[in-house]
Amino acid sequence: MDAALQINPYYGKTSRAGLLSHFNAVLPYGPTIVYNVPARTSQDITPELMLELAAHENFAGVKECEGNERIKGYTEKGVTCWTGNDDEAHDARFDAGAVGVISVTSNIVPGLMSEMICGDKPNPELRDRLLPLMNWLFAEPNPIGLNTMLAMLDCAEPVFRLPYHPYDEALREKGAAIVKAIGLEHTPGNKVLNLKDDDFTMLDHW
Repeated sequence: MDAALQINPYYGKTSRAGLLSHFNAVLPYGPTIVYNVPARTSQDITPELMLELAAHENFAGVKECEGNERIKGYTEKGVTCWTGNDDEAHDARFDAGAVGVISVTSNIVPGLMSEMICGDKPNPELRDRLLPLMNWLFAEPNPIGLNTMLAMLDCAEPVFRLPYHPYDEALREKGAAIVKAIGLEHTPGNKVLNLKDDDFTMLDHW
């Protein structure tokens, strides 16, 4: 692999010294992108701590979910950043200096996300075109929306393992309308299945 994406320990919340020890144990293995996602880990990796980690030779950059002001602060100090927030990705790239996004939406419309992020100039029209899909994908915690849409596009079996549960029928109908409006030719599928609740298999084991 080219690099590892590493989060701070969730549930095992620790001290500043513990975070430093954790990442300093990981970084020697190879290129590492440090992923800051307090909504899932419940602990922010502060800029002060991140800049200390950035001194390591294997530190490849940050996947940052705490907003574009945080990203801008890093990029102004020469730290490579990817945003983890799809809905902020366009502005992260063109206003805050991010190199890109580590994205959920790109699984559904990869070409359009690449066009939006990798273009030479801002494309707010495309951003606004994709925002309804991004918002739909995050209506419930990721990866619930993504897995639901991939099943609807007939790109994955409609099988969920608890604790994940597919979107309800009303949300599925809304998602079908959104992706059709964008254009199925931009997706990995060529149709949208009208899946009913009974079409999903729920597994209670791994």
